[in-house]
Amino acid sequence: MKTYSPSILSDDERLGVQEALPAGRVTYSKDERSRLAKMITRLFEHWSVDTSAQAELLGLSGGSRTAVSRYRRGTPLPESRDLIDRVGNLFGIHKSLRLLYPHNPELVYRWPTLRNSTLDHYTPVEIMVEQGLPGIVAIRGYLDHLRGL
Repeated sequence: MKTYSPSILSDDERLGVQEALPAGRVTYSKDERSRLAKMITRLFEHWSVDTSAQAELLGLSGGSRTAVSRYRRGTPLPESRDLIDRVGNLFGIHKSLRLLYPHNPELVYRWPTLRNSTLDHYTPVEIMVEQGLPGIVAIRGYLDHLRGL
């Protein structure tokens, strides 16, 4: 059985979700938003989500590939409640997957793009892209339900 090895994870990935997005915060510094931009684009890469879908998951148009590319390089995320909510819930999805499958990191990273019979054979990413923030919240809620929360 495989477990997460701290040596493969970058410093940003070692940070807990709570440290990345402290509860109750309304605003984030430019440095924090820059770090979040790098972290979320790295998560999308682990999930093997194409750039167009990455943009849509962030609430941008599918053609906003340049914005995603800038975020990958560390350009701070805009001060947008919608965007911060999306990022927080996407990190919550990742955290739930890590807790559900602690010995299977391959599944943790593949799950968002796998067809799921419970989701009418759609992938979680397809649902999140199609439904936007409500879809992201629904997938997070589904995983919370699986965790017994």
